[in-house]
Amino acid sequence: MLMPKKVKHRKWHKGRKKGKGIASRRTELCFGAYGLKAIGHAWVTARQIEAARRALTHYLKRGGRVWIRIFPDKPVTKKGAEVPMGGGKGTPDHFVTVVKPGTVLFEMEGVNLDKAQEAMRLAGYKLPVKTKFLSR
Repeated sequence: MLMPKKVKHRKWHKGRKKGKGIASRRTELCFGAYGLKAIGHAWVTARQIEAARRALTHYLKRGGRVWIRIFPDKPVTKKGAEVPMGGGKGTPDHFVTVVKPGTVLFEMEGVNLDKAQEAMRLAGYKLPVKTKFLSR
């Protein structure tokens, strides 16, 4: 699974999940001919990214080329079950990436349009955000 090798701060502030505005970067296709774009806000976990990537590559039968445009670098903490109130913040549990509307999540090339569309549809089911298919 994707996770940073090293982070500057072990525990981050949570921030607001329903952030204001739309994405200002990672909004255009840069590498491939087809892409999957988010049309909503979400925290996408490393497990969800991996599940979507596996769905893509499984459908393509290792044909074509796939780029993952997002990386989970935000640590999310969690306290143990039945831990009483207080005692500070929990330990880092997993990593997420903050996705805003307009962010390109995946790109691919080297396959025909129909195959790319179906693969991206299958990958979109694995993600917690509504998505849209893009092509050049």
